[in-house]
Amino acid sequence: MLELSNIHKTFNQGTIDEKVLFSDFNLTINDGDFVGVIGSNGSGKTTMLNIVAGDMPIDSGSVKLDGVEIGKLKNYKRAAKIGRVFQNPSMGTCPSMTIWENMSIADNKGKSFGLSFGLNRKRKDFYRSQLELLGMGLEDRLNTQAGSLSGGQRQALALIMATMIRPDLLLLDEHTAALDPKSSDTVMMLTEKIVREKKITTLMVTHNLRHAVEYGTRTIMMHDGNAIIDVSGAEKDGMTINDYLKVFNEISIECGN
Repeated sequence: MLELSNIHKTFNQGTIDEKVLFSDFNLTINDGDFVGVIGSNGSGKTTMLNIVAGDMPIDSGSVKLDGVEIGKLKNYKRAAKIGRVFQNPSMGTCPSMTIWENMSIADNKGKSFGLSFGLNRKRKDFYRSQLELLGMGLEDRLNTQAGSLSGGQRQALALIMATMIRPDLLLLDEHTAALDPKSSDTVMMLTEKIVREKKITTLMVTHNLRHAVEYGTRTIMMHDGNAIIDVSGAEKDGMTINDYLKVFNEISIECGN
């Protein structure tokens, strides 16, 4: 379970550009939830993700993962329990290393490193089995450099790497935004499959309303640091793209656009 309690975050504090984004913000993500977060630019969705990941400090409040306070931990320490896939496909893999080498690094997440071989040949069949889930033929290209893969293939590989050692929480930071429509849909179907089968609690920021409608168990719409829509179950299933667009348009009019 992820718990954000009484979060306060102000940008450019004490200047003419001061902006209070979060003021006493609260959000709970239950175990097994697959939450899609949508909202306009500046609504707080990406900032929320960065706060959870430890990439952005908060002014005050509490961030708990499975009941443990992590709000003061550095991002690299949170990474032991949190997996993340970024918008840029190049950020989730090392381009100069092979698929095999990339997966070996991911396989050793949270473990201590000693004077031993970096590539564990005993795990090679396991890596192949994980890559077979993608249906992209990468299981036969273990010695191919990650940098030579297409954007969709690299993002799919990054997704496998982020979930190989099952994280307590998976953060998806617009992870299909840089892909072409076909690759985007492929990666989303893989995301749904992996999250469901491994029962991973997931927080996905996206600008794609169709993905928010079709995937996940819960959808949250952010605006000015608040969750103005929070639907799950039958209520989420009954929402359409037009329902979300209607709220977007109403917000736009209120903001003078």
